[in-house]
Amino acid sequence: MEYQALYRKYRPKTFSEVVGQDSIVKTLSNQVASGKISHAYLFTGSRGTGKTSTAKIFAKAINCEHNENGSPCLKCEVCKALDDPSNIDIVEIDAASNNRVDEIREIRENVKFMPVSSKYKVYIIDEVHMLTDSAFNALLKTLEEPPKHVVFILATTEVHKIPATILSRCMRFDFKLLPVATLVKLLKNIFDREHISYEEEALTLIASQGQGSVRDTLSVADCIVAYTNGNITLNAVMMVLGLNEYKSVVALTDSLYDKDLGECFKIVNEVQESGKNMSVFAKDLSVHFRDLLVIKTLPSANDMLGLSREMFSAYKAQADRMDSKWLIESLKNFSSIEADLRYSLSPKTLIETAIVKCLGDFDVKKND
Repeated sequence: MEYQALYRKYRPKTFSEVVGQDSIVKTLSNQVASGKISHAYLFTGSRGTGKTSTAKIFAKAINCEHNENGSPCLKCEVCKALDDPSNIDIVEIDAASNNRVDEIREIRENVKFMPVSSKYKVYIIDEVHMLTDSAFNALLKTLEEPPKHVVFILATTEVHKIPATILSRCMRFDFKLLPVATLVKLLKNIFDREHISYEEEALTLIASQGQGSVRDTLSVADCIVAYTNGNITLNAVMMVLGLNEYKSVVALTDSLYDKDLGECFKIVNEVQESGKNMSVFAKDLSVHFRDLLVIKTLPSANDMLGLSREMFSAYKAQADRMDSKWLIESLKNFSSIEADLRYSLSPKTLIETAIVKCLGDFDVKKND
């Protein structure tokens, strides 16, 4: 049997399966149940939050013969017909590769035709912000006077790039990133169905790496499952994600706070010789300073950070002894070099420069 990635296998098929977007799901399902369907929708938000999946569910729901509380039944003839990729009543367009005015003009011509087996003909335009100016102008004309049997669903991760004239003609829904607790609950459900054993703390770490994205979280989970062969432990997750290297970040931060420039340079050199990407290491340092500030300011910091007990204990001990003002300045110094890292021929030198800048006018410890 062909293997299917977790994010594809567990892509939601009904509104009840969409996680973390309750207000959006309720609004859309109410519209379906009442029959009050708008002609254009805009789904915006970070990647992997369910925009395209929700668009597909909504497209099927407004055409379903027997929708269940606004969600598609998946059993009627229309639902089954819309599952066929060759069905032309639901048209998916990737604007990243079909962004010219000619493609939009083709849509304008095709919207005149009635749907084949459904009530509505639905156009889902993904990454709509990639359209050219002339393509947007062509789309605007269609959105102004759409046929009654046509519904447009525009999806984007960069809503600020969409002209105001387009935005004003769409019902907008903002998809939010999901909290770690919600992603952990999703992972538990999937792993239980897949008969995969796991440690609770390992799931928290996987979820935190997803950074609020369902797709990213399940992609990380796929790697972990392949490595562990169905027995997910905390140590295995840390090994796959390279999180065992956090000790280098902690050690460098300690040496930096102690004004031990020589030890700082030594740690940076050891990290480079171990084969670690120095640009990634620099970003790890920025994230670390931010995490320490979160720990110093929030009583329940680990609810946000999702660190393992061992990592949080080390971070907490470090945060308790460090000055907030120093952490803020250090965060600024390492964040300021992130843009330069992309083009630098020597990321190591940039890191060392940031280290020296963090020390500022402080007396540097001298080794005998």
